Amino acid sequence: MPTNARVTLRYGPYESNGVVQHRTFRLQGLQAALRARGHQCVLEETRERNMVELVVNGEMIFTCNIKQLEFGGDGKLDPVCKEAVTAVENAQ
Repeated sequence: MPTNARVTLRYGPYESNGVVQHRTFRLQGLQAALRARGHQCVLEETRERNMVELVVNGEMIFTCNIKQLEFGGDGKLDPVCKEAVTAVENAQ
């Protein structure tokens, strides 16, 4: 995959403190890890609760529960971020 891939991050709402809504705090590390590798990130809200999907060239290449991602940070120590970045790098 070229280093300048356009990665669409589809994310759904999740519950925090009793309120269900779309939040990007848990996506910060993933975005930082992808941008550090030269990829462009585009955020897209979905209605599926607790879900994150990474789409490259119209193909879903990675999915996880948003609560598996670490809150904030740069994504360097988050194993799920590493797995997602590897999936983007291996996408065709």
